[in-house]
Amino acid sequence: MARVCEICGKSTTFGRSYAKRGLARRKKGAGIKITGITNRSFAPNLIKKRIVINGKVKNAKVCTSCLRNGTLVLAK
Repeated sequence: MARVCEICGKSTTFGRSYAKRGLARRKKGAGIKITGITNRSFAPNLIKKRIVINGKVKNAKVCTSCLRNGTLVLAK
């Protein structure tokens, strides 16, 4: 699979993007109106790294949250 972290399995998720216009009621406006809703995707922040898995060195796509929390061993 193309955009998946090989450590935690984080992958692309989907959601929506809202286009809004108007001035909020608390700022003396008529209220914010939603003028359009489009589908969008949220891709994980993946980086290719050489890591050690089961004693073997492997090139893997790893998300930055796995890199920061220190659960994997980087190869030299």
